[in-house]
Amino acid sequence: MAHLRWFALAVMVIAVAAFGQQQQPVPRPGISVPPLGDGPFVFDTGEQHKIRIVVVTKGLSHPWSLAFLPDGNMLITERAGRLRILRNGVLDPNPVAGVPEVKAQGLAGLMDLALHPRFSENKLVYFTYHKQNPAPNLPANSPGVITLARGRWDGKALADVKDIFSAIPDANASRMAFGKDGMIYMSVGIADPPNAARAQDPNDLAGKVLRLKDDGTVPPDNPFAGRAGYRPEIFTMGHRNPLGLIVNAETGAVWENEDGPNGGDEINILQAGKNYGWPVVSNGRFYAGPRVTEKPWQEGMENPLVFWVPSIAISGMTLYTGDRFPNWKGNVFVGAMRQGEIPGTGHLQRVVFNEKTEEIRREPMLLELHQRIRDVRQGPDGFLYLLTEENQAALLRIEPEK
Repeated sequence: MAHLRWFALAVMVIAVAAFGQQQQPVPRPGISVPPLGDGPFVFDTGEQHKIRIVVVTKGLSHPWSLAFLPDGNMLITERAGRLRILRNGVLDPNPVAGVPEVKAQGLAGLMDLALHPRFSENKLVYFTYHKQNPAPNLPANSPGVITLARGRWDGKALADVKDIFSAIPDANASRMAFGKDGMIYMSVGIADPPNAARAQDPNDLAGKVLRLKDDGTVPPDNPFAGRAGYRPEIFTMGHRNPLGLIVNAETGAVWENEDGPNGGDEINILQAGKNYGWPVVSNGRFYAGPRVTEKPWQEGMENPLVFWVPSIAISGMTLYTGDRFPNWKGNVFVGAMRQGEIPGTGHLQRVVFNEKTEEIRREPMLLELHQRIRDVRQGPDGFLYLLTEENQAALLRIEPEK
């Protein structure tokens, strides 16, 4: 009987340890993923028949974001700290000069990218990145500080680069977008317990979307400006890990998506000063299985516009407004890293709304390519552009099949 008691005790210890580490991913079944071919690939979809996927370029490593320059060229960030340029459809093998030293560690590194709304006049390029924490005596693996920076594009490199806002030391991602009001909306992610509670702390920037002037200072009309106990930069709070942040060009509304744990990925239309619930309310589970909470909603917190169970490991996002795909007008596209925690199931999802912005259907696309999609952008040409999240990554273009 003694050996049975020791066995039961061992099982209990293992279970407690697993629960204590429930925020950590558990091993997932493997899948053999074929390398991406050279394309083009032609697929049929539910409402926009016969689309062609063109491989614009390979040779990228964990790209995060892209921006379209007025001359037709593209800037692309790579998480390791490199800014790349695609000229006339050809990827320059040499990184663009001028990017400061980046603290690339885990999912941290060089993040989002945006041109100033008056770029044609001032040539300003904005980006978010993790920089080395300046605090003394920190270990080498300490997380970098999420930082907003800008530089002037001279046609070949970034000049006069300077940091204009530093948020917090944190290993999670940061997206940014310029609003129709000219302000910068910038996300600061936070993950699972014990740090998750910081998303509900109004005096902490973790788990928030911030609103800043284009010089990094605080607008006086921010919802919490001048309120005791609140950081004045905060626009919204209660977010986990926002990996998509866009502005509706027609309405000016700020749309955000965030990665849940195992389930609970969300799309939200942000309203100033609102609380989006993490981790008090959630539709997700921790990676080891237990629910984050039994409450999907409570008074004083916003319901998501769209949510996913199981998780699709949501990433970049765009709202399609072009004319190349008339049947997709007004649809939202989001990148997916995997479906239901199964590797090799990355894809693109399309979400359709009615005139009241209520979800009416959704469609997984490009499953056949087995590619994790990090970012989705609508180009000036009306095509959709995708960045894959791989060590050997690619830029893809979706266009109508002729």
